[in-house]
Amino acid sequence: MTEKTTGYAHVNGLEMYYEIHGEGGTPLLLLHGGLFNIDLQFGELLPHLAATRQVIATDFQAHGRTNDIDRLLTCPDLASDVVGLLEHLGVPQVDVFGFSVGGAVAQHLVIDHPELIRKAIISSATFQHAGDRPENSAVGEMKVEMIAGTPMEADYLAKSPHPDLEHLQTLLDKLGTFNQGVPEWTDEQIRGITVPTLITVGDNDNYKLEHAVKVYQLLGGDVNADFVGLPPHQLAVVPGSTHFFGLARTDLFRELVLGFLDAPMPEASQPVTP
Repeated sequence: MTEKTTGYAHVNGLEMYYEIHGEGGTPLLLLHGGLFNIDLQFGELLPHLAATRQVIATDFQAHGRTNDIDRLLTCPDLASDVVGLLEHLGVPQVDVFGFSVGGAVAQHLVIDHPELIRKAIISSATFQHAGDRPENSAVGEMKVEMIAGTPMEADYLAKSPHPDLEHLQTLLDKLGTFNQGVPEWTDEQIRGITVPTLITVGDNDNYKLEHAVKVYQLLGGDVNADFVGLPPHQLAVVPGSTHFFGLARTDLFRELVLGFLDAPMPEASQPVTP
């Protein structure tokens, strides 16, 4: 088991909790999904990732051990928090692995701050709202009673600086409006991504498989690579997977993530022309 260093970074009014595991190589930044935290999202996978590299994991605003502030949860704000954390740690560049809300933040980083990212894994996060399923609107109606007795409730009450159900309901309310603040990336912006990116989606996830394929095509994928060569980006559809249990296939994700990160850097990626 690798040693763990923990701390708090004062960023944008937050006391942002972070952990550092392992050592060596380009640091891998882990960004969890909504209502989860470092432990709930990456607890099973993290030791495998930290065995061969340094891993930096953080809790977003109002999640885990990070406090809440008088601010909505928006993708640009969370991305700004992450940029501030990297500045606090003096880390000039990372690989990033983001799931759901964390995947949306990872998108923001590869498009708006590509200089900070060497490689990216974006899991279970739409690039455009057309990819969302209509059932996703139910997130905006979640009440604390709906998650009573779950690990999410227990972890929130055990770790949060605001360990009460009133603040947990505030978090649910903020998550309910999160998608409204996620940038609607244009086809041109997606084509312009130069950071080598692995997109993963569950075969029964919260967004449509056709959207994942569209994004991959915009990135230059879905070609006969025997004749034209492999693109720098990859797409993986995880079998037997829902959104909520998106990282439950620990062995599969270990192979996907480490295989992608450990592969040689492709030649400098250029924006894809239509």
